[in-house]
Amino acid sequence: MNGGNFLDVEAISRRTMVLIFIVDTSGSMDGEKIGAVNEAIREVIPEIKNINNADAKIKIAVLDFSSGAKWIYNKPIEAENFSWSNLDAAGMTDMGKAFKLLNEKLSRTGFMNEAEGSYAPCLFLMSDGEPTDDYKSGLNDLKQNKWFKAAIKVAVAIGSDANTEVLKEFTGNSECVLTVRTPEALKKMIVFASMTVSQIGSKSRISSGSDSDENPEKQAAVAQQMQEYTQSQTDNDEGW
Repeated sequence: MNGGNFLDVEAISRRTMVLIFIVDTSGSMDGEKIGAVNEAIREVIPEIKNINNADAKIKIAVLDFSSGAKWIYNKPIEAENFSWSNLDAAGMTDMGKAFKLLNEKLSRTGFMNEAEGSYAPCLFLMSDGEPTDDYKSGLNDLKQNKWFKAAIKVAVAIGSDANTEVLKEFTGNSECVLTVRTPEALKKMIVFASMTVSQIGSKSRISSGSDSDENPEKQAAVAQQMQEYTQSQTDNDEGW
């Protein structure tokens, strides 16, 4: 086999890393909050497309929840082909339903079905309030899911009314739950967090001799970068 063909085979066999945005679109998100989310994710998609990683191809999925929950696309879309459609905000905060849908898709019969294999997914949860349904049962089931256990998990609490304790339950640690209080801070955080989890999550290894796809080193690396970023910011305004 000549060198060119070998490189072609290597490119085709790259594993997949799925980045899942889980967005609260309840009524309290209406206006500036959902506007900032839409603007930030639309802005970061081209940056994700430009991540030059020979280890993995990145795919994107979007789960939004309000009065109920739904996937925006029925399967993850390759970053190069992904187009963001603005989300609207209205209704309740059915986070438990979102967790149930997420649990269903974090499986070999769902979103983790790549023939070449999948890296652990990256899960990015954004919410500004309190769950209005039974989130506990959905989260308890989710915590038994092997893909969820291995996933990189980040959450953004939007405004002072967001239930950070619920978000900490989701991520498993406080370092990966970040609070923002202004539209500008929210946009910056979404862009930074999306790029960070995409870059780290799509690497096969983050340190010599460590098969980080099956251990917590990626989550720890994300947590460290999130904390360093937070310390560098001055989001002291009251905002929301």
